[in-house]
Amino acid sequence: MPHLSPPAQRLAAYGYLALSMALAGSYVALSKPLVAALPVFLLAWLRFGIGGIAMAGWMRKPADEKPLSRGTKQLLFLESFFGNFLFSICMLFGVSMTSAVSAGVIMATIPAVVALMSWLFLKEKIALRIWAAIACGALGIGLLAWSQHSNATGPSTSPSDSARVWLGNALVLGAVLCEAFYAVIGKKLTGSVSPKRISAIINLCGFLLVSPLGIYTALRFDFAAVQPASWLLLVFYALAASVWTVWLWMTGSRHVPASHAGVFTVLLPVTAALVGVLVLGESLGGMQVLAFAIALLGVLLATLPGRQAEAVEPHL
Repeated sequence: MPHLSPPAQRLAAYGYLALSMALAGSYVALSKPLVAALPVFLLAWLRFGIGGIAMAGWMRKPADEKPLSRGTKQLLFLESFFGNFLFSICMLFGVSMTSAVSAGVIMATIPAVVALMSWLFLKEKIALRIWAAIACGALGIGLLAWSQHSNATGPSTSPSDSARVWLGNALVLGAVLCEAFYAVIGKKLTGSVSPKRISAIINLCGFLLVSPLGIYTALRFDFAAVQPASWLLLVFYALAASVWTVWLWMTGSRHVPASHAGVFTVLLPVTAALVGVLVLGESLGGMQVLAFAIALLGVLLATLPGRQAEAVEPHL
């Protein structure tokens, strides 16, 4: 965004970050019917494969970009390992084992974890306004999850069911940690590698990492049993997860400190819940609307113009 003034550049970056997380929330919610139709490792393998085809032209090094250093290559691998491979496996398995309510509560911690890691690893200063935004995001999504939980009724679960839910929650928490590493490492990468090339390289790494398990599963899977609607949903999932969200996030994070960018991850669980209401037929009451308002207030606090937003730069 070199042709924009700094304030306009920052606002455009906020838009990229918000859209990235909104798309991520959409595909997280829509992954539930996909996991029901396709095994997790096969689903992840097909996702990276489709994404790789879509981004084949993005692998080429731009003329004005320096060759990748050893440190940059290591960061690209870690970005893919945590943000693509482990995140996909943890989230897909986790969502299949636990409830959407539990997943929402756990995902609400993403902004706080990103801010903490940006402080620890990037030495970023975090203004009180950003902490307030993080608190709003966590409070909003926590309130949403609590209201859904208080309305839920059903028979008591067996010990085996409880263990399955506990494991699912642990896997979603693992996905939260992966997302935080993804945000922090991505901030370091955008200083030396273009967003398109980052997206293509980490997708290729994810494809290679999951290929052994993906191929093994594919050889034993009945592809004819999958409905056409599931294939269409798979294409959207692959493009959103591997191409659109990564490119949007990397483009936006080039101009925003990681602690500020992390606040936008609150839109992931918010959008996931909205997709659940609008697409999957879940109910939305007054308490849920209040939760959304509080969470979005956090985004507003993070994006209001101020000296801190202009002055804080990460120590890369």
